[in-house]
Amino acid sequence: MSGRAPRRLIAGLIAGLLFLGAGALAAGTAAAHSAPVSSVPADGANIETGPERVSITFNEPLQESFPALTVVGPDGNLWSKGDPTVDGPTVSVPVGELGPTGVYKIGYRVTSADGHPVKGERTFTLTKAGNGTPGPKADSQHNSGGKDDSGGVPLWVFIIGAVVLFGGGLAFALYGGRGRKPQQ
Repeated sequence: MSGRAPRRLIAGLIAGLLFLGAGALAAGTAAAHSAPVSSVPADGANIETGPERVSITFNEPLQESFPALTVVGPDGNLWSKGDPTVDGPTVSVPVGELGPTGVYKIGYRVTSADGHPVKGERTFTLTKAGNGTPGPKADSQHNSGGKDDSGGVPLWVFIIGAVVLFGGGLAFALYGGRGRKPQQ
């Protein structure tokens, strides 16, 4: 190896590390999606009677494609009635009169303005029993906003893919032409 090859390799590795560092900083900035800023009822609230509609308002407008908003009672039944609707930054679903006292979970899954799905859960506690009629038992098909849902590809897969592609490109650029005889 001549004296130039190690210098080129070190320079290439430094450039690669700088490139990956800049990519990591950009990925952190791009990961900011819609976030809930309020809900009706408020997250963690104690209420005596349920609202006609449950809603969650986000910090930016939502896409209207495939929203999910469910209300699951302490009895494990669905208490949301009908399909959720999106109006700007707010997603809502009709509820009607609630039933047993206890903690009700509002599960949501919406599409943020940048096209990424956002999901989570909020809760409220009903302190006075109502006379409402529950829906079916909640299961994985109906409770699409729960915290233990998985979906999408994790970020680390893209980072490893970028490192492999960048490393391969760097190796080819540094050593790809060596060992070949010039064509005449």
